[in-house]
Amino acid sequence: MVDNNKSKDEIITTSTRSAEAANFYDTVRQNCIRIVDEFAKAQPQYSQSVSNLQLNWIAATKDNIRSMVSAQLVSASNGNVPVVTPPYSDEFVKRSNEITENIVQAVTIDNQLTFNAIDAAAESFRTLNRTIESVAEYNTNAVNAWNSFATAQQQPFLHKQ
Repeated sequence: MVDNNKSKDEIITTSTRSAEAANFYDTVRQNCIRIVDEFAKAQPQYSQSVSNLQLNWIAATKDNIRSMVSAQLVSASNGNVPVVTPPYSDEFVKRSNEITENIVQAVTIDNQLTFNAIDAAAESFRTLNRTIESVAEYNTNAVNAWNSFATAQQQPFLHKQ
């Protein structure tokens, strides 16, 4: 609604300022989103690179274990020295299997806790986003209410007398 008491210059100036402000905020919003989009573009490749590195490390570790054990076996069996197993070898195998089982269970539990923590962090981000949206909506409503109040209070002073 246009105030009939305002001059055309005042209306054009107010309209120009509003357009400049809208342009400024649109530019800021677009540039910020563009920056985030650039990070998002690289994210799948980054995740894949990290996954590949982890898988390569796992494969290298397994190969090293196989090579070391194989070298020990070849060394023990190819020598002219008879291999004597100690009397406690059965107990060693049993305890080694128990320790391995305990470590596997601990790793499984740790992995589940990590997955749960990541899921909780993701939910926290969703909650944060909803909170920010609510605060922005509240602030917008507060500014609109204040502007309505201020405009109503200033009306008597804006009329030419």
